[in-house]
Amino acid sequence: MELEITVVDAFTDSVFGGNPAAVIITDEWLPDNLMQSIAAENNLSETAFLVAADPATYSIRWFSPMTEIDFCGHATLASAFVLFSRCSELANIKFLAEAVGELLVEKVETGRVQMNFPNTKPDKVEAIPDYLVAGLSIPPKEVYSNSQAYFVIYESESDVLSVQCNNDTLKKLGPLDVVVTSQSDSQDYDFTSRYFWPANGGDEDPVTGSIHTGLAPLWAERLGKNNLVAFQASKRGGVLKCVVAGQRVIISGNAVQYLNGTITV
Repeated sequence: MELEITVVDAFTDSVFGGNPAAVIITDEWLPDNLMQSIAAENNLSETAFLVAADPATYSIRWFSPMTEIDFCGHATLASAFVLFSRCSELANIKFLAEAVGELLVEKVETGRVQMNFPNTKPDKVEAIPDYLVAGLSIPPKEVYSNSQAYFVIYESESDVLSVQCNNDTLKKLGPLDVVVTSQSDSQDYDFTSRYFWPANGGDEDPVTGSIHTGLAPLWAERLGKNNLVAFQASKRGGVLKCVVAGQRVIISGNAVQYLNGTITV
């Protein structure tokens, strides 16, 4: 069996930046074990699999090299980018995902892909887990959490950039991952973050759209503004524009195609 595959760098306007995701569109779902094997072989943060309900509605599932993921922002952006590129007249897409429901995606005039996601603002953690303290070289003093991750607030961007983690220790926090964040020193961004996910995908994720559905409302409250620009400070780096709108978070970003080809399974 031959399958078309497209690899897209998401949340960047240049190849080799942002977060790469593979996109595979099929007429019906492949067996779960085959989708997981393909994702492991691709060895990208996520591989998105799509099945069309109609030209503007697609069911979507996301797989890391290790496991199926409930919700992935950058691979949603990559999937929309592929669909918009294939049909210039298409301006809106509805993705259907079991864990998060309907995800509405729009192509805006600037060329960015704009995604409408649920607000997943985290809550304050009073008792900081020992594994979280032991797994980070800079001890957390203020921690929040939602269903995806622990949110460690640092006092300075230099702490975010320099912190080192022990992934074997952080893995014991699973199924939750860990994001570290601070207000940005740059006038170009409102806040900076890094995302570690040894329990679900790997060491450090290049750019994580889903975690910004929690980061954006957290920083909106702290900074007193609902329109924010975020920078995820991995080696590849990525920029996300975020708007907090009640129970929804609008996240947008650019994307570029890196590869289009065929895989044989």
